[in-house]
Amino acid sequence: MEHDPSTLQPSGAPGRPASADDAPVPGLLRLTCAGTPMAVAVPLPGALTLGRASPALGPLQDPRMSRSHARVSFDGSRFWVTDLGSQNGTSVDGEPLPANAPREAQRLIRLGDSLFVPSADVGPLVRHGVHEVEGFVRGPAFQQLLEEVARSAQHGFTLHIHGESGTGKEQVARTFHSRGPRSRGPFVAVNCAAIPAALAERLLFGARRGAFSGADDADGYLQAADGGTLFLDEVAELDVGVQAKLLRALETREVLPLGGSKPRKVDVQVCSAGNRDLRAQVAQGRLREDLYFRIGRPEVSLPPLRRRPEELPFLVAKAVEALAPGLPPHVSLFEACLLRPWPGNIRELRVEARAAAQQALLRGAARVESAHLSPGAGTAFGAAPAPLEPPPAGPPAARLRPLDEDARARVEQALRQHGGNVAATARALGMHRTQLRRLLERYGLSPDGA
Repeated sequence: MEHDPSTLQPSGAPGRPASADDAPVPGLLRLTCAGTPMAVAVPLPGALTLGRASPALGPLQDPRMSRSHARVSFDGSRFWVTDLGSQNGTSVDGEPLPANAPREAQRLIRLGDSLFVPSADVGPLVRHGVHEVEGFVRGPAFQQLLEEVARSAQHGFTLHIHGESGTGKEQVARTFHSRGPRSRGPFVAVNCAAIPAALAERLLFGARRGAFSGADDADGYLQAADGGTLFLDEVAELDVGVQAKLLRALETREVLPLGGSKPRKVDVQVCSAGNRDLRAQVAQGRLREDLYFRIGRPEVSLPPLRRRPEELPFLVAKAVEALAPGLPPHVSLFEACLLRPWPGNIRELRVEARAAAQQALLRGAARVESAHLSPGAGTAFGAAPAPLEPPPAGPPAARLRPLDEDARARVEQALRQHGGNVAATARALGMHRTQLRRLLERYGLSPDGA
């Protein structure tokens, strides 16, 4: 799906350079209007009444919003929402809000078919906007990181990218390559975690005929990247012995293939990546200290998708259109996605959004709604979530399956860490706070973790 760049621009002052003196501007990120993705900053000078008659929302109108729909205020640390008796209602963090009953909003506000994310600082969105570049959606945090990456590349430095799986590390690496002095050369991406230990040396350094049974002359990844950039994803997954040979090749700028007698000169710029802290990998003996000092600095940290909410509606819309052109995503789909932590980040979001579109097609639906999204999509992986699911409503308490002790300990520890705040605890556990409240009630757990 191609977006007109004008639809991705925020309100405010685009193009104004950021400075260290820019004070945080609390406000709201408006991410949909009548169910259509957008990225508009709404500064909040104390309090605002939002609705179709609100000048703060500009000319874009949501017909499902009342003229005076809700009042949003910021007390210096928290955002509060009060529904003003709107016709189509207000939801806060996924829960309906009764009229004239203020409630704190931590993650998401829905007014009609418009979604707003509370933000301690909308300045980055005002200054940078959200853009689609070569098919990739880039919000303010991503753009600022790419600017830092470009500076490293222009100076000829190496670069290490730290970020969770699926956040877009290879996209950052390609920017590093394209903005550096070797941009005309090849970009060779290597998934080190997928290289069998027995083949790592041959794949990285190449081989010569006769080096082993059936061996023929073949270049390795370093020779293939000569004159360009070698991207080593999950570099700490390489065997420590291979790491020593890699370090020597990078230091001497020479590669000696298996079975070879004469080294070959190579000129490569190295970019590495990983989802675990490199220093911790050194401490655990998984990464050589000398290799760390060769490739581990400078380092940039790529924020996860849950910290880039302004990108999410565009990503969902693109994924849905890729599978089901002409089948529009409903605001409920955007809302459900914004309320989930997405441990697999952009990669997981794309897969699940397309799966939702497929479900909508199979059911003959007119649009893709939250009901088409898998219940487990965007939540925590592994065995942990299963015991945290409350049993179906209906059976008496005496017949409820006992809560696993490990699961109970996780819930109680999370509650203590977040001071008994149910909403914050639910986010940490990858579940909705209503689900957590039901679990606490069913199993007699106290919000204070006692």
